[in-house]
Amino acid sequence: MRRHLQALLALGLGGSMILGSAFAATADVAGGTLVGRWDIDIHTPAGDLPSWLEIRRSGSRTLVGQFVGVVGSARPISRVEVEGGELRFSLPPQWEDGKDDLSFRGRLRGDTITGSMTFPDHRRFDWSARRAPSLQRPTAPDWARPIRLFNGTDLSGWRALGQSRWEVADGVLRNTAGGANLVTERKFSDFKLHVELRLPKGSNSGVYLRGRYEVQIADALGEPPSDRLGAVYGFLAPSEDAARGPDAWQSLDITLIGRRITVMLNGRTVICDREIPGITGGALDSDEGAPGPLLLQGDHGPVEFRNITLTPAR
Repeated sequence: MRRHLQALLALGLGGSMILGSAFAATADVAGGTLVGRWDIDIHTPAGDLPSWLEIRRSGSRTLVGQFVGVVGSARPISRVEVEGGELRFSLPPQWEDGKDDLSFRGRLRGDTITGSMTFPDHRRFDWSARRAPSLQRPTAPDWARPIRLFNGTDLSGWRALGQSRWEVADGVLRNTAGGANLVTERKFSDFKLHVELRLPKGSNSGVYLRGRYEVQIADALGEPPSDRLGAVYGFLAPSEDAARGPDAWQSLDITLIGRRITVMLNGRTVICDREIPGITGGALDSDEGAPGPLLLQGDHGPVEFRNITLTPAR
């Protein structure tokens, strides 16, 4: 009986090794590996648009992943097919126009992928991707002096990306209706941010760190945790709902070091030193290794801000 069991175990192990070798040959093509995170530029006549892709192994025979489009949240990829050196995958539409799937084709060349994608409305664009940086920091940051980003009287140091609905009164920065997003003229890498906010019932906004990672601002009682106030949209849900509800002043304290983020909402830690996998929908660009501005989302609904202070790393 023991010999029979040992023989079965040996056969199972051998089969696993064979499958693993075949899988490795599929995942590793053209001198590189598809497995990893990729920062994408979609090339359109109006300019490049940012997206993000992660490919990972599932068991011994399958590649799966997740994708972030130009807008929207991270969505799972059930299977990435690889045949003849070409990768293919498709996704149901999320916020894109059209009813068909969003489909991708691409080829790996070292640390880049190039290919084409077809949107649900049948528009086709080329895309290219580069391997996303790890953003690991070798040492803890040395913090500089705090910077007051909003002076309480006007929009000095900020610019609107389109038709502005922003106004300043009584020390409060207010977005009166859906309009332009607002970005700082300065760019930052690692920092600590303090911001106070207030929004009416049902409204929605966000603060984008480096212009790429959205910390959700929403009156979202009853919504999924990944959509609540303090979430990293589509990626990291708060550990608890610490929101005070609509029409009340609330505070966010955010520390961003590389990809590591800690979020305190109203004095309670709701995300503790977690890794942000990649850019979120609505990002300004996909250049994750570069400094970026602070962006206040104004294209959704009314919101008010005050006491915006940022402490940069030296």
